[in-house]
Amino acid sequence: MKYLVRDKMLAIGDDYWIEDEDGRHAFLVDGKALRLRDTLELEDPQGRVLITLRERLFGALGLPGLPEAMTLERDGKRLAVIRRKRLSLLRNHFRVTMSEGTELDVSGRILDREFKVEYEGELLALISRQWYRIRETYAVDVVREEADAALMVAVAVCVIRMAERERE
Repeated sequence: MKYLVRDKMLAIGDDYWIEDEDGRHAFLVDGKALRLRDTLELEDPQGRVLITLRERLFGALGLPGLPEAMTLERDGKRLAVIRRKRLSLLRNHFRVTMSEGTELDVSGRILDREFKVEYEGELLALISRQWYRIRETYAVDVVREEADAALMVAVAVCVIRMAERERE
C-alpha cells in the first residue's frame, strides 16, 4: 500500500494529511506547538493517536556531542528510538531500535526522499518521489503486508525531519 505525503516540514504546529493510494485520508500528522521539544502525533482519520514522535530532550537543547534521536511512542510506551547510524560509510543511514531489541535499517538519499526501510536485509518500505511529478510530494510504499504502516510512515517522517534539522 502506498501513502502519499505532501512535504510540509515547515514549523511545529503545522498539521497535514497523508493519503492512501486512493486519495483517502489515512493519517494526520499533528504538530504540537509550544512544547520544549519537537513533538508530532500520527493520528488516524477518526483522531485517535497511533504514534507519538518526540525529539529526545538533549537533541532539542542542541547540546554538542550528544546524538540527536527521536522516540516513537504508542499508547504512552516507547515503541522505538531512531538515531543516525554513526559507524557507517553511508552518510544517510539511520537505525531504528525497537523496544523489544530488534533493529530496522534506514538508508538511501534521505533529503532527496529516496530511501528504504529494511529488517535483516528484507525490504519493508520504500520511500520515493519517483512516482510523483509534484515537487514536494513523496510516497511511502509499505511493501510487506504484515508491516505496521503507521510505523513505516512515522519512521519516514522522523528520518526526514532529523536529516533536515542536521542540514540546517
